[in-house]
Amino acid sequence: MIAVEKALERYGAPVYVRKQIVHNIHVVTELEAQGAIFVDEVDEVPEGAHVVFSAHGVSPAVVNAAEDRGLHAIDATCPLVTKVHREAVRFARDDYEILLIGHEGHEEVEGTAGEAPEHVTIVNSPEDADTVEVKDPAKVVWLSQTTLSVDETMETVRRLRERFPELHDPPSDDICYATQNRQVAIKKVAAEADLVIVVGSANSSNSVRLVEVALEYGAKAAYRVDYAHEIEQAWLDGVDTVGITSGASVPEVLVQEVLEELSGAGYRDVEQVRTAEEDLMFSLPKELRQDASGKRDGRALGGRTRS
Repeated sequence: MIAVEKALERYGAPVYVRKQIVHNIHVVTELEAQGAIFVDEVDEVPEGAHVVFSAHGVSPAVVNAAEDRGLHAIDATCPLVTKVHREAVRFARDDYEILLIGHEGHEEVEGTAGEAPEHVTIVNSPEDADTVEVKDPAKVVWLSQTTLSVDETMETVRRLRERFPELHDPPSDDICYATQNRQVAIKKVAAEADLVIVVGSANSSNSVRLVEVALEYGAKAAYRVDYAHEIEQAWLDGVDTVGITSGASVPEVLVQEVLEELSGAGYRDVEQVRTAEEDLMFSLPKELRQDASGKRDGRALGGRTRS
């Protein structure tokens, strides 16, 4: 979000954004009001205009298409996604088959697969692990979409390793730290909650997963909302304890509005469950670190997240 706001501040409206910068309807609506225009593909962007690549990342084909149209591209890809892209390139160069655990059609998966399309096979679920085929079981590695359920990813890896014992692991964990932290926290909350409310959008993988994790770990009911006014009174009938969490890219103001809504319904005692401190700082995209006078802008972001 900050990358798009900074681009609007520097270049003026409109600034184009390929896909949603993050999967959150509130963020997208706010940026549209400021002059951002969201498009599906770069061929919808006027030649010579500024375009921001979303936090989910893009394939080399998209980068090349933007260059062909003379677009001024601003790469807001999350560094954690960039890390996975680099791993895909490196393993492909070493002639490994890459089993990419993720949801086919998701922007992040499309971007990662596009780094080495001849080497990547997408594994959508643990069930897919039972049928996927590889050419050489001795040269197989797994990578993953960064916003998946940790438990489901590890189950997929376990089933893959049963079939391919020499399966290689990535150099480090691919799952986003913000996604992991929220899943760990909701596991602790769910067992004591009559109801869990997840603040996040329907196209946010990690928000949808939080609902599933809450139910799996003991919540009697769990629902996802974009805004506080979507909470239904029927959900609260007979409920003593409500757990609240949010997707990784959800603005804090939306969570506070849910807390206020619940306070008005009589839920006034709030206990915060904290499992980790999120203090990782990411810099602005390099295209925005230098202002018009040539001075460097060292401003940092408090985590560039996506879903």
